[in-house]
Amino acid sequence: MDVSIIDEDENPMLHRTDVRFEVVHDEATPSRLSVRDSLAAKLNKDAEEVVVRELDTKFGMRKTVGHAKVYESPEDAREIEQQHMLDRNKIATDGEDPEAEEA
Repeated sequence: MDVSIIDEDENPMLHRTDVRFEVVHDEATPSRLSVRDSLAAKLNKDAEEVVVRELDTKFGMRKTVGHAKVYESPEDAREIEQQHMLDRNKIATDGEDPEAEEA
C-alpha cells in the first residue's frame, strides 16, 4: 500500500491540518485503520492524531482517494471530532480503552 499526499491545508484555529491523500493498493480497499496508520507514519504523527474522514474507491480501481484531519495532539482530536468519527478511527475518549469490546 502506497500513500501519497495530494493536498494539505493548515487550520490553526482548530489545531489541525486537513489532508487529501491517495492510496494505491494491490488487494481490496484497505481498512480505515490501516490507512490511518500508514498516513500517520508518512506524516510522522501518532495514530491517535489522525482521523480518516472519507475513503472513496471507484469500482474496479486499485486507487483510493481520501480525506483526513491531522491534529496537533490526541487531546485536540478528542475535543473537536464527533464521537462516531472517534469510534470509527478507534481513538479512545478519556478513561476508555480503545481495544475494549462493546457488550
